[in-house]
Amino acid sequence: MLDFVLREHRKSLGLFEVGRVLPQARRRMVGPFIFFDHMGPVDFAPGIPREMDVRPHPHIGLATVTYLFDGAITHRDSTGVEIDIAPGEVNWMVAGRGITHSERFEHLRSHGGRMDGIQTWVALPTDQEETAPAFTHTTAREITSFTDTGLSGRLIAGQAYGLTTDVQTFSPLFYAHLLLADGAACELPPEHPERAAYVAAGAITYDGQTYRQGDMLVFHPGPTQSLRAEGQTSLMLLGGSPVGERFIEWNFVSSSKERIEQAKADWRAGRMKLPDVDDQEFIPLP
Repeated sequence: MLDFVLREHRKSLGLFEVGRVLPQARRRMVGPFIFFDHMGPVDFAPGIPREMDVRPHPHIGLATVTYLFDGAITHRDSTGVEIDIAPGEVNWMVAGRGITHSERFEHLRSHGGRMDGIQTWVALPTDQEETAPAFTHTTAREITSFTDTGLSGRLIAGQAYGLTTDVQTFSPLFYAHLLLADGAACELPPEHPERAAYVAAGAITYDGQTYRQGDMLVFHPGPTQSLRAEGQTSLMLLGGSPVGERFIEWNFVSSSKERIEQAKADWRAGRMKLPDVDDQEFIPLP
């Protein structure tokens, strides 16, 4: 059964907008997912300014997940990883006790093109909030995939539909991308207590109502009706078991307000290592 619908709030980042879906006052989390942004879609000509790049900044207490439909991002972090993120890949960055990273748009700067993708934050369970930082990259070919009538799906992380990914997720969750042909239907995994479906492109009908790009449907536990595509549709499905209350301030997530204050002090004092090739600039604490 449908609980309620969240509509993205568009937020300008200067040269492009993102659609912020989580957190909102009506719902701060779905399972362990505490942040959900839709970047774009937006088309760029070559030569975009470097002001568009996201300079080095810190995280604690979470894992970030970057999943692109179009475009490319150059990721650099304080564990020494530097990699170009391409469409259809899974990039799972565990912040744990603290990580810093930057996001550069080198490919778009050189070639132009479309940017379209999803960035999420997954809150770590309390006993794993201070785990060691790490970065896991899964190529498009390595992602667990599945098909059904009029449907192709990719399990980005966790467990769903009898499948399991190799990405270490720390708590029970699922995160999937589905492409549906016109009229095709899909079900949500019934085993997870908290679940949501985000319309990334196209439209779906549920219980006689139509929902379009930018809508996130949040469901009660238990069986649900099918989601049916109206035209070619791209869906993100997500959820899992709740991890408890979390505080969020700037780029920090924690079960402890005091831990966030410590992270703010560490960043302000320059005690968090920057990426090796990106150590000449950073985003100051707001």
